[in-house]
Amino acid sequence: MTSPDPVPQHAPLPDVWFTRDLPVLRAIARLVDSSDHGSSPYLLGAVVPASGLPKAQVVAAAEALAAAGYIEPLTNHAGDIVRITAISAEARRLSGLWPTPQGEWDRLLEQLTARAAQAPTEVERQRWRAFSDAATAVGPDDGALLMSALIGGYVPRRR
Repeated sequence: MTSPDPVPQHAPLPDVWFTRDLPVLRAIARLVDSSDHGSSPYLLGAVVPASGLPKAQVVAAAEALAAAGYIEPLTNHAGDIVRITAISAEARRLSGLWPTPQGEWDRLLEQLTARAAQAPTEVERQRWRAFSDAATAVGPDDGALLMSALIGGYVPRRR
């Protein structure tokens, strides 16, 4: 006799990106990017304490991250991931090591607001507020396009 499945088969699976995969990716990124060991491959066992997750979850996350191309793993003869040798450019963005256009746009808006609040004169305060208002009016979509151009060194064309 089988027990009933508590989740209907048509229901989406539980999200593991924010609870498992992203924390493991961030732990791997911190290890790979640290200067303690240069560019040496990192044992998967080092990722377990760095992530704060149980080993079984780290292994599952590493397999998912490798399948998605976020990490470059070394495996043993049984196919188990034993070391992480590198991370992709997208993994660097997702982990926060590299900027994203949306994140940089948000930082620009925060900076404009802070500068307006801390301006020493009313004239400067008004200029920073006008700049902030104009940037807010541009909106996050076009703002992200602008930041993408600044980050990537090119100006995208509007469609």
